[in-house]
Amino acid sequence: MSKIKKEIMVAVDKYTNAQGEEKNRFKRIGVIIDTKYGEKIKIENYPIVVGGWDGWASLFDPKPVDSKFLNLPETNNDDIDF
Repeated sequence: MSKIKKEIMVAVDKYTNAQGEEKNRFKRIGVIIDTKYGEKIKIENYPIVVGGWDGWASLFDPKPVDSKFLNLPETNNDDIDF
């Protein structure tokens, strides 16, 4: 079984939060997974970025998905098989 280790994210836009701070808005373009063959990178899509993409991406810990909003049975990242 494979496990998602990191999400690959790209800053695609900026926004201002309620405190007036400018923040980046991120889009996930892929993941790094741990497989029985070692770590692998899965690119899911190419980012569309305001002003063009400079090629930089950031790694974040995966966020848990609340399956009650997806109408799916409870699961975890260990269910990915590569």
